[in-house]
Amino acid sequence: MYSKECVETFLKQQGQLFDEPVAETYEEAEEFLEECMAVVVNNIKEVKEYLDESGMDVEGMSKEELLEASEIFSLPDGTYLIVEG
Repeated sequence: MYSKECVETFLKQQGQLFDEPVAETYEEAEEFLEECMAVVVNNIKEVKEYLDESGMDVEGMSKEELLEASEIFSLPDGTYLIVEG
């Protein structure tokens, strides 16, 4: 379900969302993303829409402010992974 780049990015950068690692291996990271129903969106507009639908107050937030949110992971292909911790 998740691309290799997506899982690897989360595995390397999970510290931005969690104080301690939730996954040590690729397989654990993939399983964690599936369990928490992480979402991949295509652009920053979709990031904002997703966060708004999730109940976060995003009105007036800039792109930079949205990307600073700990649950947003920028992926190498220009998409975004959203992980709700």
